[in-house]
Amino acid sequence: MAMAGLESTLIWAAAALAALAVVVPYALVFHRRLRRDAERKEEATQLGIDRPAAQYPYIDPAHCIGCGACARACPEGDVLGVVGGTAVVVNGLRCVGHARCEAACPVGAIEVGLGDLKSRRDVPLLDDNLETTLPGVFVAGELGGLALVRNALAQGRRAAEEAAARLAEDGGRRRGDRLDLVIVGAGPAGLSAALTAHVRGLAYRVLEREADLGGSLLHYPRRKMVLTQPVEIPPWGELKSEEYQKERLLEIFSGIVDQYRLGLSFGEGVETLQPLDGDGYRVTTGRGAWEARAVVLALGRRGSPRKLEVPGEELPKVMYKLLDAESYRGQKILIVGGGDSAAEAAIGLARQPGNEVTLSYRREKLVRIKAKNEAALEPMLASGRVRGLFSSSVTEIAPDRVRLEVEGAKPVELANDYVFVFAGGVPPFGLLQRAGVRFGGAAETAAAAA
Repeated sequence: MAMAGLESTLIWAAAALAALAVVVPYALVFHRRLRRDAERKEEATQLGIDRPAAQYPYIDPAHCIGCGACARACPEGDVLGVVGGTAVVVNGLRCVGHARCEAACPVGAIEVGLGDLKSRRDVPLLDDNLETTLPGVFVAGELGGLALVRNALAQGRRAAEEAAARLAEDGGRRRGDRLDLVIVGAGPAGLSAALTAHVRGLAYRVLEREADLGGSLLHYPRRKMVLTQPVEIPPWGELKSEEYQKERLLEIFSGIVDQYRLGLSFGEGVETLQPLDGDGYRVTTGRGAWEARAVVLALGRRGSPRKLEVPGEELPKVMYKLLDAESYRGQKILIVGGGDSAAEAAIGLARQPGNEVTLSYRREKLVRIKAKNEAALEPMLASGRVRGLFSSSVTEIAPDRVRLEVEGAKPVELANDYVFVFAGGVPPFGLLQRAGVRFGGAAETAAAAA
């Protein structure tokens, strides 16, 4: 009997030790993760990167159970964390709207959206049908605040469907040569709107300021992978892959244009949008004017590249996009910027033989790049393969060198062959504001200034 009791005790002791061997390491990892998330949240708040730039995950703390499923599901890797037993947004600038966190939450406590647009100075006020404060003028794609090709395709279709429904309610009446619909921009949103207009039998035209279709995709580096996620493009079919190489995606779009003979006009940058007497709008470009009963604005947020406004910026060695890093070898290169475009340019150029790459950014660290870019760039910065000049700004660009101010240090002068500026773009808010489109907050003032 005593032997049996001893055996039972030993079994229980072994089971307890086995449980401790599993539970204790898990508890240590769990608490380390909680501490790390709290530190990340505090740092993000100090840097001002915890608030949204566009789309944003909204968390209901009353329902959140703090399981961390949302943080693990996010492909960007650093948007969400768990602090004090509740999921929180750590780096809001990195959210690009995948919404996988929303799908992963087991209790439905998270939703990805734009929130109350009445307080957003950088987003036009839109109703549930994507219509602006101008009747018959709709917005689709990044201009409305949502990123991702998937969202742009869906919104382009939705805006064109709503325009078609409005025109049908009006009896389909047209005046003279006036079109049913003008679509501004031939990126994914504009292409989707055009395809919908074609299917609905509308008289339409797509106006694109570039020499080819693709919108912001045209400015991506060669062979860049573009996240699309599976999405339907009626009636053409479905983009079935999670990602497509830039060139392949543009090839698909070109095939759609050819297959359905979509009406596109290239080299037509829109200059004004003016209401016509009665109804409709006059859209003026650098090459002429188009009149239509409705307008879909799918021109993105990039606008024209933001300049540094420093002496020498007009030199031919200063560029605002990098299409092919392999074309630059044995060069002394300065990259200005702190976003993904700057990071990807630094990574690509540093991999080419003989290049000396310096990255200048006005903040003390990079705070808004994708996790995969951060993982690739950090070892290059640590090894000196890319020289990081943080808290710095360019003051002058000369034919063979460039000068920078560095906070808390002496000015720096670098020998230089090329300067790539990735300081974002000046959004087309001025065009919209002058036409009468209202923005949230005090955006009218900001838009007029732009």
